[in-house]
Amino acid sequence: MKKIALFQSNYIPWKGYFDIINDVDVFVFYDDVQYTKRDWRNRNIIKPKTGTQWLIVPVVNDKLREKKIYEVEIDSKSQWQEKHLKTLMLSYSKAPYINQYTTLLEEIYQGKIWMNLAEMNVHFTKLICKELGIVADFHNLQDLNVLGDKDGERVINVCKKLGCNYVINGPAAQDFTDMSLFDEAGITIEFKNYDYPTYRQLNLPFVHKVSILDLLINTGHEAPYYIWGWKEKDI
Repeated sequence: MKKIALFQSNYIPWKGYFDIINDVDVFVFYDDVQYTKRDWRNRNIIKPKTGTQWLIVPVVNDKLREKKIYEVEIDSKSQWQEKHLKTLMLSYSKAPYINQYTTLLEEIYQGKIWMNLAEMNVHFTKLICKELGIVADFHNLQDLNVLGDKDGERVINVCKKLGCNYVINGPAAQDFTDMSLFDEAGITIEFKNYDYPTYRQLNLPFVHKVSILDLLINTGHEAPYYIWGWKEKDI
């Protein structure tokens, strides 16, 4: 059994995204599809000392509705990288592990000036996977040259090309997945149950759906426990 997951790239994703990557052998960044505004592609939430706050990557708005995710360019004129780094350092200045992750944050935001959104998201995701000890075989959908008349057919063709017979997807996908297509192809689908324990955030009430950076900076080396480790043992 060779497991695969296919997800659009997100900006500093939440813990559920990394939970799925940890579950599979192969992960495909599904960015050869239409870009959607006001989505997780270019923004995410952090939880500083008070409330919650959006971090938004500015993108070039020219003909966005006609572009696929991997074609979207970042508007670098706003110096957003420097602003996001300063916001994170200030917002989490009282968090217990901020000093441990300062180098990672500087690598993310000062490593280079990013122009392409998908390339940046993929790079950030891989950096965080390394930090969490996650190992997977990564691919970009646009590099695979796989087609399909329906979305399900394209996923199946990707599975066949990469030799995978077990797909892990998010729970929301149950509403639009044509299970008969996968049954006919001999491919099993598992819909992930996002069920996680709480951890100590900087303010209440607790919020699960925030960037993985919140978990890392607040829990340090124990972060994997709060994603998948709790299912195996007590802390």
